[in-house]
Amino acid sequence: MQSRPELQLRGLGSSSGGRGFSPGVRQACHGASAPEGHILMSTPRHRTAPGSSYFITTKCWQGRSVFQVPQIAEILVQTMARCRDRGDYLLHEFVVMPNHIHLLLTPSSTTSLEKAVQLIKGGSSHEIHRQCERTMEIWQEGFHDWTIRDTNDWQTKADYIRMNPVRAKLVEKAERWPYSSASCQFKLDVVPERYRSAASGAKAPFSSASTPGLKPRPPKESRP
Repeated sequence: MQSRPELQLRGLGSSSGGRGFSPGVRQACHGASAPEGHILMSTPRHRTAPGSSYFITTKCWQGRSVFQVPQIAEILVQTMARCRDRGDYLLHEFVVMPNHIHLLLTPSSTTSLEKAVQLIKGGSSHEIHRQCERTMEIWQEGFHDWTIRDTNDWQTKADYIRMNPVRAKLVEKAERWPYSSASCQFKLDVVPERYRSAASGAKAPFSSASTPGLKPRPPKESRP
């Protein structure tokens, strides 16, 4: 059996012109932005249904734009990659925004949904504190989750994740955001079979950077 392919990071340190991660904020970790407004997150009870996939949102402490500093955003993506490569969950889609993240993932049979999110948030906090040599609050407590119901629900959530930087006017095209599955820089997990079948049993069409397999698509040479 072949070994599990790693989620690789290629050229992650440079933005493609987006305003959220401009060279002006490429600084030491302690240069994270001041609060943009207090954002409260509830701490509901989360139930993990075996084999189910989830759309997850979790925010930075008090709405601070912690992840607009590229070094910190990279630490977060690397943490998510390690957890995925270790088999804690399948990672299908993700986007790191300046003050929050969205994920589409499937916990493993031995990992609860809460544990999966804890590994990402706790692991990234630990690495940020270690590498930046400074203690600071990173995450708002808790997270929000949505259990994916069917193929259409999957497509809707995947599109929302990929288009988030565009809607926020950080980039003009989704693939230009370097901290997202839409950039096609990452090896991701395929869509689970249960979400690739229509109600009739026929295969439903689905467009995603991850659907062809775990290998990333090559970058477009015509990109400016």
